[in-house]
Amino acid sequence: MSSSRPSGNRNVLFIVVDQWRGDSLGLLGHPAVKTPNLDRFAGEAVTFKRHYCQGAPCGPARASMLTGLYVMNHRVVTNGVPLDARHATLSAELRRAGYEPTIVGYTTTTPDPRTVSPHDPRFTQIGNIMEGWKVFAHFDEDDFRNYFAWVAARGHALPEDFKDIWLPASGKPGPSRAPSRIPAELSDSAWSTDRGIECMEMMRRHPWALHLGYYRPHPPLVAPAPYHDIIDEARIPMPLRAASPAEEAAQHPALRHYIETLPRRKFFRRAEGLVADMDDDAVRAMRKAYYGLIAEVDAQLGRVFEYLKKTGQWDNTLIVFTSDHAEQLGDHYLMGKELYFDQSYHVPLMIRDPDGAADATRGQIVDRMTEAVDIMPTILDWLGRAAPRACDGRSLMGWLRDLAPADWAEEVHYEFDLSPGYPDPSAQVMGLDFDAGGMVVLQDRHWKYVHFESLPPLLFDLTRDPGQFRNLAQDTAHAATLAAYAQRMLSWRMRHADRTLTHLCSSANGLYDRRRRDLASAAD
Repeated sequence: MSSSRPSGNRNVLFIVVDQWRGDSLGLLGHPAVKTPNLDRFAGEAVTFKRHYCQGAPCGPARASMLTGLYVMNHRVVTNGVPLDARHATLSAELRRAGYEPTIVGYTTTTPDPRTVSPHDPRFTQIGNIMEGWKVFAHFDEDDFRNYFAWVAARGHALPEDFKDIWLPASGKPGPSRAPSRIPAELSDSAWSTDRGIECMEMMRRHPWALHLGYYRPHPPLVAPAPYHDIIDEARIPMPLRAASPAEEAAQHPALRHYIETLPRRKFFRRAEGLVADMDDDAVRAMRKAYYGLIAEVDAQLGRVFEYLKKTGQWDNTLIVFTSDHAEQLGDHYLMGKELYFDQSYHVPLMIRDPDGAADATRGQIVDRMTEAVDIMPTILDWLGRAAPRACDGRSLMGWLRDLAPADWAEEVHYEFDLSPGYPDPSAQVMGLDFDAGGMVVLQDRHWKYVHFESLPPLLFDLTRDPGQFRNLAQDTAHAATLAAYAQRMLSWRMRHADRTLTHLCSSANGLYDRRRRDLASAAD
């Protein structure tokens, strides 16, 4: 690791929100969402309109984002599964560049059990902070102790069960139009902003790299006042779904399982019943709360951007805004991040490169398919660093500097695992063994192929069926297309199999680098 400080005065602000859909931005024409600060930010940034994460839920998605690896390579298949310590990470690469990568938030990472005690308390949690990050403020998921201590220190009386601040202030638990029981100035989004600004102020004398995390619009879906009522309900679109849960469930056995079992309590504190049984009024209330949480985070980001401008750091800070994964929001009678629909994996990505070389692209919207694994190599590229050999992603710097690559692959890949994770890894889903629940998607502009390890595949014609209601996998008229996409998926997996050392080979003259066609250096 380099012990010297980075050359130049270049900062990195990596903003990661949780469960934010890729369509939920005002600048992209959403009829109800209010994101004025991000809309203004987009005028100075590049927005990637067709950006996809590589997995769900949080653990797999964040592991891909912070290693540049597809799920098939890092193998954090669900929450609570450890990340192999051998993998290169963004934090480790930033340290190699001379930075002390710092975090406000969380990464939902379980450590490699071969490197720590089996009694490590991190094995009792949904996830902790990935190795290599200096923790300034940990938003400890599940217990939220640091956040609740911050609230209490400001004189707010917490209920006996602290998490009940996320109940509606009036009415019964469940989808509600009421505000939460916590004022906006003491919300978890305010906590992230306050701690983030405090951290940047502390670091501003030297080049810094900050991972700033926000928990919202992740459930519980209840927004503090005034954001609970900021959205015009008449403009809220209704979910994309079949005429009934039964009709929707007929598409695939995995979809049937989730429609018949997904409980509301995962999304609303102390709620009862199934997600699929929510009536239209409940769905509208749910969506209003979700968009209200987005409006709140947008307001907090406005504070972050204003701080950078006031302190003279705006024009030497690379700002990346994205989400770990997205949210079904009632589409296909689902909520959360489940299975194979775009709504769970299509996420926002906006990047502001402060350098003058990026002036020609400011305000552009890129209508090409990009992936979360592209973020790590992009940040490293901006810092003049090469991505690790094993990295599956590709730098997006060309799009920022008006040098868009002609050979950009027009497809995305993402994975899900039906096996249970934290908090109940002993459960069994659909009678499948825990090693038999894998699912992988290959998607381009025209077709979407979904392959399950132990269940039937799916094939969707995205030109004629963009909502993905008609599975053509068993239609003999599309057998050739099914075979072609299965072959493409196999080729993709072969091409991206672990290649950490495959460029090196022994020779009569010593270790040889087959990429450069020359003897390898010590750095290789």
